[in-house]
Amino acid sequence: MSRLYRLYIDESGDHTYFDVDKLEKRYLGLTGCIVEKEYYGDCFKPELETLKKNHFSYDPDDPPIFHRTDLINCRGPFWRLRDKEKRQPFNKDLLRYFREMNFTLITVVIDKKSHIDRYDKAAFHPYNYCLAAMLERYCGFLNFYNAKGDMMAESRGKIENELLASSYQMVYRRGTQWRGASFFNNVLTSEQMKIKPKTANVAGLQVADLLAYPMKQEILVEKGLLPDRSEAFSKTICEAVKRKHNQQVYQGRVSGYGKVFLE
Repeated sequence: MSRLYRLYIDESGDHTYFDVDKLEKRYLGLTGCIVEKEYYGDCFKPELETLKKNHFSYDPDDPPIFHRTDLINCRGPFWRLRDKEKRQPFNKDLLRYFREMNFTLITVVIDKKSHIDRYDKAAFHPYNYCLAAMLERYCGFLNFYNAKGDMMAESRGKIENELLASSYQMVYRRGTQWRGASFFNNVLTSEQMKIKPKTANVAGLQVADLLAYPMKQEILVEKGLLPDRSEAFSKTICEAVKRKHNQQVYQGRVSGYGKVFLE
């Protein structure tokens, strides 16, 4: 029986072509976290909930839900992180979680300005292009390990959810420029991407949320497109997950497999 996986995705940046001359609008990053389903239920999710219980007030009927901007700004249930003596042990435990959990990362970043300048009206929609590249790597992972899987994203709103669903279905039904439809639908267990609200407390989506911005920034710095001004903790997160990136199995190459840059 094939092993089952799920890919949890989150984005960092804007998925339109508006104001792409502005640095803060120019790049879109999509990060996916691949977790084996049995391991997810046995370890990945319970360990994340234990992390929350150890550091925050915890109501099982209304648990705190990790969101990067809330943690950074110490909002809501994370107000106690304003205290350095509370923040330091939390950061230490979060980094330990990232290091010890078994998961695989794929990050796709697109330079929207470069893409629209090069292709003009023939340019791909940024989100469609990133998601297609993500699915190519994810399904390559599934095909290599003779496994099957599905995909989940966080609900963003009606228009955004429709974009997510249509982008996924387009790849599932038609394939991409580089891969036929069978490459995808032979290993994906559903024609529909699963979409869950933040309130569902999905561990995989929370981890993808925490990693999406640092992973995007790391790729842009490596490409020489941004100065290395990332906050120290973001760099520490990148260091903690550096062995988690999807890679070419025989050569160990991450570029093009776990880190993908599109222009």
